[in-house]
Amino acid sequence: MIENNLVLIGQVVKAPKLSTSPAGIHHCQFSIEHRSIQNEAGLNRQAFVRMQVVATGEWSQHLTRDLTAGSNIKVSGFINRHESRNGNPLLVLHAQQIEMIN
Repeated sequence: MIENNLVLIGQVVKAPKLSTSPAGIHHCQFSIEHRSIQNEAGLNRQAFVRMQVVATGEWSQHLTRDLTAGSNIKVSGFINRHESRNGNPLLVLHAQQIEMIN
């Protein structure tokens, strides 16, 4: 198996949207925003990313019910390409673990 793992700490910027697929699988979608200063080649660089997160399965309903816009979290999972409704490619973080940060 080839590794595909991303850990991102940030703030929830869109309230989670809960849904259930026709097959009965629970999904939770929200957006996270990360801002930091990273060192690259000895220089400080501002890093900013806003990314959609998808949590799937029974655990997602329990873990994400306390998430609100403004919550600080750490999300671990893998990234995958999705297509927006207008056909544009998007990178989406598929959460495998979500941790609240105070």
